[in-house]
This record gives sequence, C-alpha cells and structure tokens, in this order.
Amino acid sequence: MMVHQYSEQLYWQVRRLVLTHEDSNDVLQNAFIKAWSSLDSFHGDSKLITWLSRIAINEALDFLRKQKNRPTLSADDIDTGIANQLMADDYFNGEETDAQLQEAIASLPEVQRTVFLLRYYDDMKYSDISKTLGTSEGALKASYHIAVKKITEFFKRFD
Repeated sequence: MMVHQYSEQLYWQVRRLVLTHEDSNDVLQNAFIKAWSSLDSFHGDSKLITWLSRIAINEALDFLRKQKNRPTLSADDIDTGIANQLMADDYFNGEETDAQLQEAIASLPEVQRTVFLLRYYDDMKYSDISKTLGTSEGALKASYHIAVKKITEFFKRFD
C-alpha cells in the first residue's frame, strides 16, 4: 500500500536529483526497502510522506556521492553532458530549455540543488523541507535564493 500510494511522488523527487530513469528506479527501490525495514522506527511525529521523502532523498544523495567518486567523466564532460544525456533519455520528454534547466540545476551544490528541487518542483513548504533535510528554515530560504540567482546567471550566458 505504501509503495502504491507514494511511489510516483517519490520517484519524481528522486528523478530530479538522479536524472536517469533506471538509476531513479534503483534508488527508489532501495529507499522503499530501507523504509520497510525501518517502519517500526516511524512514530508518526511527521507525515509518512515526509519520512519517506527524507529516506528517498538521502538515498539519492548517497547515490550521487558514490557516482561523483567514480572517475568516468571529466568535469567538462559532466558540464556539457547532462543536457545531452537527458535529450537521449527515452523517458525525457522535454525540450532543449528543459534540458538546460536541468543542467543548471545539476551545476548547483548539493544542498542548493536539493532545496531548489523540493521547493520549485514539489512546491514543498520550507517547514516540510526543514523536517526532511534537518536544516533550519532560514538556511533553506537562503539556499533557495542563492540557487535561483545561480540558475538565472546560468541562463544569462545563453542570451
């Protein structure tokens, strides 16, 4: 029931961080396994979706950290490759601007990227993001503001 009810919402939270469909599915599966095995530690202090989001986001961030440590691409390849990778993905149905937005988001530091994705795409309240990430609302607002500024600057380079 938990997987059926929350898998789509969590999939998109993970997908925006991880970017590829296959990796997102793997990360989400690991998150649900972790949640299921830790279900007895959920005490209802927050909403179930907040608890699940925290697990899924942490799994996605762990995945990204592990990927970052693999020396498969140079920094230049990573900067130019995200848009190309998305455009080649059969599950990506966006346009070039969408791919560039994803590239701009991917260039953000981890915390700014995560806060931006949760606020912009999921329209999460700062209070819910604070519970999910364990960070103060003030710090989250600052991270979001800086992220928006960096993304704006990223697009100004294309003008």
